Formats: sequence, C-alpha cells, structure tokens
Amino acid sequence: MSDLVAAVAAVYDTWMRTLDHVEPALAEHRLTTATFQALWAISPDEEPPSMKTLAERLYCNAPNLTFMTNQLVDRGLVERVVDPSDRRSRVLVLTTKGREVREAVVTAALANTPLGTLSPDELHQLAGLLNRALRR
Repeated sequence: MSDLVAAVAAVYDTWMRTLDHVEPALAEHRLTTATFQALWAISPDEEPPSMKTLAERLYCNAPNLTFMTNQLVDRGLVERVVDPSDRRSRVLVLTTKGREVREAVVTAALANTPLGTLSPDELHQLAGLLNRALRR
C-alpha cells in the first residue's frame, strides 16, 4: 500500500470512527450524519454563511443543501434570514437551540475521536500538514 493510499485510508477511518462514536448524540438530537456536518459547518464564531458558502464547505449541490437545511429549520436549529449585505441572498443563522445542539454534538465528536489520543504537539503537526495539503 502506498503512503498516499495509507494516509487517505487513515483520514477516512478516523472520520468514520468519529461518526460511529457520535451516533448516540446524533440520535438524541434527531440528526443524520449529513445534518450534523451541515450544523458543524455553521460556526457560531463566524458570520452566518450563505447557502452558496455552506454548499461549498460541504461539497454538495444546492438541492442536497436545501434538503439538509430544511431539516435543520424544521427542528428549530437554524433560520434562513436575508443577508444584510445582499438582500437577494439568504444566510443561515444558528438559533439558540441550534447553538446548544451544535455544541453538544461537536463536543461528543471531539470527546470520542481517535485523534484525541494524540498529544497537543502531534495534533498541531497533523493539522498543519492537512491544511497544507488542502491549500494545494
């Protein structure tokens, strides 16, 4: 197995194991893996993303994103609001409940990921390498 294949397989396996461990939290909040990823991609520390921005973050098309966001809206986790900088566009804003649920499931994911066994220095090095690969 080449190093590239091994690296991709390890990233994939790490994500799948993380999802497997977070499943009880997702079930508790009636989230699917897809809606969890959408909720994760809406950071409460950043400006609310447009639908286009969120679709780019999730590498999905508009119909799939609409389906996922409809589920989040129906559960009271996000709201679609008019973008103050472009009134023709909508942005997704976390509700108070959405912030709480997002915090709970992200905390569950981080508590149970295999990456949690790495030291702070190892995590820093890994994040740097992965981010460098993503910039290319």
